[in-house]
Amino acid sequence: MLYVLIGEDDFSIRQALDKIKGSIGDETVLAANTTVLDGKQLMLEQLQNACETVPFLAERRLVIVEGLLGRFEATARPSRKKTRQSDRPGDYQAVANYIHQLPDFAVLVLVDGKISNRNPLLREVSSAKAEVTAFPLLKGEKLRQWIRRRVKQAGGTISDGAVELLDRFVGSNLWIMASEVDKLVLFTQGRGIEEEDIRDVVSYAREANVFAMVDAILGFKVGAAETMLERLFQQGAPPSYPLAMLLRQARMLVRVKEMRKQRKSSTAIQERLGLASEFLFNRVSEQADKHTLERLKEMYHHLLEAELAIKTGKRGGELALNVLVAELGQCSSVPAESTGYGRLS
Repeated sequence: MLYVLIGEDDFSIRQALDKIKGSIGDETVLAANTTVLDGKQLMLEQLQNACETVPFLAERRLVIVEGLLGRFEATARPSRKKTRQSDRPGDYQAVANYIHQLPDFAVLVLVDGKISNRNPLLREVSSAKAEVTAFPLLKGEKLRQWIRRRVKQAGGTISDGAVELLDRFVGSNLWIMASEVDKLVLFTQGRGIEEEDIRDVVSYAREANVFAMVDAILGFKVGAAETMLERLFQQGAPPSYPLAMLLRQARMLVRVKEMRKQRKSSTAIQERLGLASEFLFNRVSEQADKHTLERLKEMYHHLLEAELAIKTGKRGGELALNVLVAELGQCSSVPAESTGYGRLS
């Protein structure tokens, strides 16, 4: 029996894998009859040994291979290491031939990321008895339907407006989305989840609020920035929270500017920043467009000075941040070299 689970939606792949495990038999017995192999380093002999080992006190043996299909992608970069026999052109056929002859007791699951339809091993196993399921990233209405189902399964309800906000703030990373939904259901304690709950609970929503504060600071809008800062303090946020978020935001904006100078693609920049949410990445990009690199570096170095003042006891947290906002709202741009700080990594 052969299953192929591929795609960028790792959350759904893991759920599908759990479903396959549940269909095979008792979880305790299955644990002793399960082998997980690294497909990137796998030799054919290892695959044969794993699949042909007779199951112990069970009818099935489960073999999970991760990354095997990716080795035969046409776009894959060649390794500098010595070429393995199974990586030679056309040698996918040897792997495919063996997969066609799996023992009746073996359940083989090939797990991989995004794989093209031209992948030769995928085409070979697809033409056999393989059950192939693709899991692309959910977007648009499909993602919003998933959110509603997840909320319902957790025993809650959610308004359309709240669904829209979750879609915007979190995006297609279902690991993060599932965590945020579970937190929201616990937070609302039986009542419906509304837009205000998203703003209060979801970490990405709190990050989005920092964008507005950064815009106000960089745009010399001292009054607006001070109001936002005071609101955070009234909500119980310690001074370390807005300071850390402002530092992180300023550093990301500087990195965006510098990577653009290096002609990095938007996809590469998003990956380097570690932003799973398309919404937040788009906000970062838009904010970077609004301000010069010199102004961004000026803000970053003033933030570092505020952090140092707090850590050395020169100023209290709230005072240091209020002074910071006032100073940034009054000063003009200063070349980064005059601050005494080096380059950002």
